[in-house]
Amino acid sequence: MTAPRANLPPLSLHVPEPRFRPGDEADFSDVVVPPAGSGRRPDTAAAADSFHELAYGLVRVLDDMGHAVGPWDPRLDADAKRKMLRSMALTRAFDERMFRAQRQGKTSFYMKSTGEEAVSVAATMALASDDMCFPSYRQQGILITRGYPLVTMMNQIYSNRGDPLQGRQLPIMYSAKDHGFFSISGNLATQYPQAVGWAMASAAKGDSRIAATWCGEGSTAEGDFHSALTFATVYKAPVILNIVNNQWAISSFSGFAGAEATTFAARAIGYGIAGLRVDGNDALAVYAATQWAAERARTNQGPTLIEHFTYRAEGHSTSDDPTAYRSAGEPNAWPLGDPIRRLKDHLIATGEWDDARQQAMDLDLAEQVKAAQKEAEKNGILGHGMHQPFETMFEGVFEHMPWHLKEQSEQMMAERKAAGI
Repeated sequence: MTAPRANLPPLSLHVPEPRFRPGDEADFSDVVVPPAGSGRRPDTAAAADSFHELAYGLVRVLDDMGHAVGPWDPRLDADAKRKMLRSMALTRAFDERMFRAQRQGKTSFYMKSTGEEAVSVAATMALASDDMCFPSYRQQGILITRGYPLVTMMNQIYSNRGDPLQGRQLPIMYSAKDHGFFSISGNLATQYPQAVGWAMASAAKGDSRIAATWCGEGSTAEGDFHSALTFATVYKAPVILNIVNNQWAISSFSGFAGAEATTFAARAIGYGIAGLRVDGNDALAVYAATQWAAERARTNQGPTLIEHFTYRAEGHSTSDDPTAYRSAGEPNAWPLGDPIRRLKDHLIATGEWDDARQQAMDLDLAEQVKAAQKEAEKNGILGHGMHQPFETMFEGVFEHMPWHLKEQSEQMMAERKAAGI
């Protein structure tokens, strides 16, 4: 071992450390929240290097009084805003009931999106219905917004005989091609190169459909993320690359993915991609940013990377206890509030909603989810026997089953019959 140089200080390794741990008082007063409406909205044909400041600021539409202000206001009509509010509220109601189902032993696993509903719901409303979505595991709001049956979602969560994926996927890892929802993978960031590849194929065919993908801020440390951005910028793929910065990747805070150095939207600058940093708890800002990025993609201006600055209000999953690694006061101290409450307050401020209608809607949605659960549980719940025919284990691997799998299947069935199974 070489002796250290006496005239130089010893090297030191920086290990990121979250500011608040259990028992600490959470204080986000140093988080810079610019006034709503203060960020400029470039033309969708503007060069990606002409608005770098938007990767460091925060696109916001709703101000503290619930008013929609500034150039990013999408000027949606009241019906569209109420639909957005309803879809977010339905997503939260669905999460609450499925969380309880897991605690009751009816399924093995669940992940809530509490506090992040706008990231999926508002973005989906800004996309065309036939655009392809490549989600991570906390974007159930996409399916709910696109009208995917709640019963079918629950069947998948229960892995019962009504599960369209035949129990082959972890609960909440849906797949719905007919709703433009690509199969969720538990391997982080694999959806990023898949989305870019799909978008490249759409462009190569002369189609008009674009792709959108989501990942958490922790996943930006994965190699797949950076490979995807390279292909996206080289081929100007018509894709929207969403980073959901909810501050925590399981028990690792965002600093381990580089948050101490710069914003996640700034990743776009090094790749020559358009980058936006958006208030992820402002549904109108999420809608506006996605709409802008979609127009950019559809007019061959290339990809856009959007960082949704938000907060994971609850545990990473039902297998996680956030009180073991973060301050219990963080969710309430988060300065950007709750996306559902903010949109509700906006509608009330504009005279298009009131608390009585909100309460009636919440009750109606809770009953709707409850009825769907009862219907799904007629197909069984996790652990109540085998719900799929045994021979289906050989299906779904190839479009057409090859001879050797047919042979194995026939041999297995013959052995089971001989054994009286």
